[in-house]
Amino acid sequence: MIVDDSWKLAGRADALRLRARMIRAVRRFFLEQDFLEVETPLRIPAPAPESHIDAVASGEWFLHTSPELCMKRLLAAGYPRIFQVCKCFRAGERGDRHLPEFTILEWYRGDADYRTLMDDCEALISFLAGELGFGGVISRQGREIRLEIPWERITVREAFTRYATMTAAEALRMDRFNEILTCEVEPHLGQDRPVFLYEYPAELGALARLKEGDPEIAERFELYFAGLELANAFSELTDAREQRRRFEEASRDRRRNGGSPYPMPERFLTALPQMPPSAGIALGVDRLAMLFADKSRIDDVVAFTPESL
Repeated sequence: MIVDDSWKLAGRADALRLRARMIRAVRRFFLEQDFLEVETPLRIPAPAPESHIDAVASGEWFLHTSPELCMKRLLAAGYPRIFQVCKCFRAGERGDRHLPEFTILEWYRGDADYRTLMDDCEALISFLAGELGFGGVISRQGREIRLEIPWERITVREAFTRYATMTAAEALRMDRFNEILTCEVEPHLGQDRPVFLYEYPAELGALARLKEGDPEIAERFELYFAGLELANAFSELTDAREQRRRFEEASRDRRRNGGSPYPMPERFLTALPQMPPSAGIALGVDRLAMLFADKSRIDDVVAFTPESL
């Protein structure tokens, strides 16, 4: 029996209006920074073969898990600053903070590294807070998060030492890194002001450049507000041979774990040597709406969930 749930849609009106204002302000921020807004296809022949992300099949092709491969080809073709707000798709992702179809904001800068993107995040979210009437403080689940710049920066190694029952290296060896990060570290991050968690182990930066002088570290960060992860960023790897090696290793991992291998994204790999030193970031639009609307569930900031269709 199908029940009329129009009352749920009506109850989300305030959050959906705030979300719409937020996305308009996002576009204004990037256009004023001389970024080009782009659109890339949702349906592609080959996603990045990452070990723990499953793409949704669409015939013999796939719905993209991220627009990054196409956007990086634009960087390689000479577009220095680009951004996109689009839908992405990942199989099997559902929870209070996850949807199998979600909205993402990605932007890329040529001649930049991941530290430049930290500055971008501070400027963007501070701008949005002002546009939405929050000023210098955001309230999330009873906590006040202060937005004064600069925000806190903490390395993964430091965060595990401070908050976890084992080191990051031990968690990696035991294949428990994501579990320990999620359960023991994340709840402590960004409780009073936003925090950048940076310098991830090299194994967890499949498309990231390694830190000069320290090949065990990837130039990657994630941004947290009150335990909520909002963004994932890195300095881009531009070595096509090394990128192919990492993709092949990820494909082997997928097979060992019972996953289906993906075709190799050959056009991306062919274009990669033409890409300048660059940095790119993915920021969850639904989670950003959760932050500003002070909602604990992603369901409350989207019009429809899969279960309501």
